[in-house]
Amino acid sequence: QVQLVESGGGSVQAGGSLRLSCAASGYTYSTACMGWVRQGPGKEREGVAVIYTGSGSTYYADSVKGRFTISQDNAKNTLYLQMNSLKPEDTAMYYCAAGLNNCYSGSWSSIIPGFRAWGQGTQVTVSS
Repeated sequence: QVQLVESGGGSVQAGGSLRLSCAASGYTYSTACMGWVRQGPGKEREGVAVIYTGSGSTYYADSVKGRFTISQDNAKNTLYLQMNSLKPEDTAMYYCAAGLNNCYSGSWSSIIPGFRAWGQGTQVTVSS
């Protein structure tokens, strides 16, 4: 199993920045991809960004392209999400997730169901 623990959430004004971290432990060698998924108040779950462990390729939601950057530090088994130019609509609980052994690509409707490990989430609140 893989355990995921997020940190770095908080409250920030619109236009500000935050960096989320996700520390992975356990059978981390089995992770094929890691990503961030968010759920805002009264909203459905939404894929934000994913990185494929082997290739390093990334995939973003259109709503965050150019503002958010996903990265990983394999030596530290840590996933990051750098969030810049934050907007009130970015307010949500952000969850770290991992796909094990293999991951889908191309659309969030395929990617998200493939995540097999989830963190507890970290809250991000952006005020206008």
